[in-house]
Amino acid sequence: MKISNELKIGVMAVVALTALILGFNYLKGSSLFQHTKKLYAVFDNVDGVEVSNNVQINGLTIGSVTAINESDVDLTHGIVVTITLKKEVHIPRNSVAMINSGFISSATITINKGDDTQYLNAGDTLLTKKKANLISQVQESVNPIILKLGGTLQSLDSLIQAVGTMFDPRFKNNVGSIMANLARSTAQLQIMLNAESGALAQSLKNVNTFTANLAKNNDHVTHTLENVETATSKLSQAKIPETVDALRTSITQLNGLLAKLNSNNGTVGMLMNDKRLYQNLEASTRSLNILLDDFRVHPKRYVNVSVFGRKDKSGPLTAPLADSASKPVNK
Repeated sequence: MKISNELKIGVMAVVALTALILGFNYLKGSSLFQHTKKLYAVFDNVDGVEVSNNVQINGLTIGSVTAINESDVDLTHGIVVTITLKKEVHIPRNSVAMINSGFISSATITINKGDDTQYLNAGDTLLTKKKANLISQVQESVNPIILKLGGTLQSLDSLIQAVGTMFDPRFKNNVGSIMANLARSTAQLQIMLNAESGALAQSLKNVNTFTANLAKNNDHVTHTLENVETATSKLSQAKIPETVDALRTSITQLNGLLAKLNSNNGTVGMLMNDKRLYQNLEASTRSLNILLDDFRVHPKRYVNVSVFGRKDKSGPLTAPLADSASKPVNK
């Protein structure tokens, strides 16, 4: 079967058109063969955001911006940004999206995850929050300074020209050299302020990196502050004055009890401080020891259970036996 040239041209045109569509979508960051989910975010200002910009969570790129459209003709309801997710991630419903503008790189949309147990579905709208643009703030602060510096230099130039007419040519040449050096210094200052690779731009980049790290650790900082607030709340609710008063009362009562124990008043005080009571107790203990030793050594004197035994006629003990518990007794 012979294939006509027209059919070949048609097939080649279809293949080329398909390759063009696939390549264009690939360059945009989307794929026709990958399952994607679209979310929406509404911002008042999308300065720096373009189609194909990355969308990140905790530094991980999960998708890209595929469309930026107006909500209405007057933009009273903001600008709608379409986010196409390339990764299957669970995003809580209370997550917040912010535009993070870089110094050199393009802007990215950063999503701060919330703690909701329910997740966003395809077609849902993210909560948004406006983040201050650090570059615009720096420019707003630097521009007035540059304008004032320019006006000051013009006034100084006029003053030097007026004064230079009153002096000799050598002094005028010196003043001209000073002005030339001042002009070069001003030009270098302007370059440092405007160049992206200057020291000021590098410092601002470091500040942006620091703020980005602080934003990433926002949950940890919030959790720490909540723990501190809980601890201070519990401390403020503790009944510290009542506890101190009760402790002071207990100490007073304990001091009174100790004073009574140290005096001769009362039964416990007399037991602790009366020396005669101690001596009487010691004498009674000694007598009891003598009695027990005598009963052990001469039991027949107290109990006579033998009909034919002989009677113990030895005299009673007058002192306790020495070490009676370990040495045998001679009868």
